[in-house]
Amino acid sequence: MRDRFIGLDVHKATIAVAIAEDGRAGEIRHYGTIQHRPEHIAKLMKRLAAKGAGLHFCYEAGPCGYGLHRQIIEAGHTCIVVAPSVLPVKPGVRIKTDRLDAMKLARLLRAGELEAIWVPDAAHEAIRDLIRTRADAVDAVKRSKQQLLSFLLRHGRSFTGRGVWTRSHFAWLAEQKFEHTAHQIVCQDYINAIHDGQQRRKQLEKLVFDQLPSWSMKPVVDALCNIRGINVVAATTILSATGDLRRFPTPTKLGSYFGLVPGEHSSGDSVHRLGITKRGNMEVRRVLTQSAWTYRFPARVTADFEKQNFDADKKVRELAWRAQVRLCGRYRKLSARGKRAQVVCMAVARELTCFIWELGQLIEPRRAEP
Repeated sequence: MRDRFIGLDVHKATIAVAIAEDGRAGEIRHYGTIQHRPEHIAKLMKRLAAKGAGLHFCYEAGPCGYGLHRQIIEAGHTCIVVAPSVLPVKPGVRIKTDRLDAMKLARLLRAGELEAIWVPDAAHEAIRDLIRTRADAVDAVKRSKQQLLSFLLRHGRSFTGRGVWTRSHFAWLAEQKFEHTAHQIVCQDYINAIHDGQQRRKQLEKLVFDQLPSWSMKPVVDALCNIRGINVVAATTILSATGDLRRFPTPTKLGSYFGLVPGEHSSGDSVHRLGITKRGNMEVRRVLTQSAWTYRFPARVTADFEKQNFDADKKVRELAWRAQVRLCGRYRKLSARGKRAQVVCMAVARELTCFIWELGQLIEPRRAEP
């Protein structure tokens, strides 16, 4: 029985299908274009498997999600989802069509040149979407604040207090008067947008807390909260992007997954180190950088933190304290060498991922409910 390798170029309404027959000399042809509907996909799989051939599918990750992957797996075939950013591109090619994209996927799949990304289950994907919605709410508040400050600056209004977005700052905002009614309406609308956005963010964070008890990663979330700079929302953000941390063989792989490792452009005797690769989830990288910022203070365990994590496993507590001592010292040494704060935070965040990986090897997720 010969295998068949099927490349799918997936779009909202259609899917371009290409087939690569088994063997180096096997034919690669464009099968056709089908409707992106479950019944049409099921019909395609039935036709291709009619002669008893083993089917191997692949398609690029995109806005259409993982429903197609789950349908193919449930039908008993193999399927991988690949990241578009790591697909090889020929610089001289100036023609790009759905047909050619599908044929390229089929060819690379047959050659074994495609690296599959991790596909979450439906429950995990739901938590990830909730975290992304919360991040969107945070960005909306940030954007509204910037718009309000820009509006006030255009009219020569500048707050002279110690810090913005404090009680005194909001009190100062409430005292602002404009001669033109339209300006007053604009100012108040921006203020209302900030308050509404903050309320939306709080509601979404409450929903995150409500959904955690039924999530398989809840034990790992509780363990991560013992590490300084990581709270429940940060831990959920990290694990929603990674899933089970045991799937990473080394801590370096986890750091690379987050895009926190330095790039390199070397040839012969010439070695050039670049900035971080910035691959992977940008929101997780932001969370880790914010967590790293807390290590500028000396290592210590506050009374509130001790009370909150009193029932934590001994090994987890020891790892968290070891991480705090190490990272606080690392932050202090790098700062003493004159490194910029951004560079120091990135270096600390990269080492923080090593401790997160180690903790992920100690604590196992709950078995997902079928």
